[in-house]
Amino acid sequence: MATSTASADAASDPTGTPAFSPLYQQIKDLILQSLQAGEWKPGEAIPSEMDLAARYRVSQGTVRKAIDELAAENLVVRRQGKGTFVATHAEQHVQYRFLRLMPDEGDLDSEGPAHRSILECKRVRASAEIARALQLRTGDTVVQVRRVLAFRDVPTILEDLWLPGVPFKGLATEQMAQYPGPTYAMFEVEFGVRMVRAEERIRALAADVQSAALLEVEPGSPLLSVERLAFTYNDAPMELRRGLYRTDTHHYRNDLS
Repeated sequence: MATSTASADAASDPTGTPAFSPLYQQIKDLILQSLQAGEWKPGEAIPSEMDLAARYRVSQGTVRKAIDELAAENLVVRRQGKGTFVATHAEQHVQYRFLRLMPDEGDLDSEGPAHRSILECKRVRASAEIARALQLRTGDTVVQVRRVLAFRDVPTILEDLWLPGVPFKGLATEQMAQYPGPTYAMFEVEFGVRMVRAEERIRALAADVQSAALLEVEPGSPLLSVERLAFTYNDAPMELRRGLYRTDTHHYRNDLS
């Protein structure tokens, strides 16, 4: 099976130069296909290295290297003595993976979960800009959500979200507001959509009258604008999120390596 994948890779190279991917990369791609197809759900164990080696007719070392890369990308999680599991945003060490706003004192765990106030959740027609970001057609249905996240009763983040209408059919205000865990965990459990990576653009701006009122700051106060495009497997965009962050008691932190 893996050998045929290499042949396909070589044939698809537009330059005409053979481009054979390493065997472990082919196995990684096959495992990703199974994850994307939902063969193993978030939180579930995937087969053992021995079973996967037999399935793909390769060595355990090749499978191990493929899983090493998947683990490094936070797509699977190894648990000593238990096996390898599909990563989920419901796990404590993963659920804040895409939230980089940290309190100046303490950490997110000590601060407690954010209180979500859903201002609107409605189905609208995608503008050309939103459609382009989500790889839809202009006018396709999207779910538009506006909400405020408060920490310790202080409104801290104002967010606008756009989600493709088909995968998120039925998403409602009550569901967004009442789900007890992280929003991305709800997307996994209720809609079968797992966000695996994101791209962000960050800039500073001054609060306008409306955002200042919702975040309880003075108009003109400095805010951090964060635009995030989140992807599921196979680099399919599944969420465009634009957030305005207060930074008087919080800071944006990123770990670089």
